[in-house]
Amino acid sequence: MKDLEAGSADTRTRSITGKRVLHALAAASLLGVAGCAGTAPSPGSEPAGEGASSAPAEAPASSAAPEAPASAGPTEAGPAASDQTYEDGEFTQVGSYVSPGGTEEIGVTLTLEKDVVTAVTTEPMPSNPTAKLYQERFSGGIQEEIVGKKLDELKVDKVAGSSLTSGGFAEATDLIKSEAQL
Repeated sequence: MKDLEAGSADTRTRSITGKRVLHALAAASLLGVAGCAGTAPSPGSEPAGEGASSAPAEAPASSAAPEAPASAGPTEAGPAASDQTYEDGEFTQVGSYVSPGGTEEIGVTLTLEKDVVTAVTTEPMPSNPTAKLYQERFSGGIQEEIVGKKLDELKVDKVAGSSLTSGGFAEATDLIKSEAQL
């Protein structure tokens, strides 16, 4: 019976001690959160540079420093991401068009940076000599037509005497827009 009573006392002691530890941890975490909240200035509440000369002002700055990069990152990326429609990078697609000799294809690779075309290459894929001639002409003149322009503003009708190839180019460009869309 004494062992049973001793066991109950031990259980109660552990239970009380455990509750005290949990209460202490909860209080410490609340104080920590309150301390962080109290030291971090709210955005726009204090002009930069003020309060930097006193020692207490330096302590909040150092405790807020780990939070500053986390909040600065999304703020900096937020406006850029919302202004940008397409992902930066190189994108390749094949577009097709109908010529008097049948269906033709042309490969198009666009390099985009902040929605602007910074480079273009085309890969002629002709099925006959006439298509080859026009696709090569198109490929020789397309760079001057579109490099430096926004992807959404591209309008290519006739390049270097080739008008049908622009249909395949437009189709490939539309596919690139879908692929690069943010």
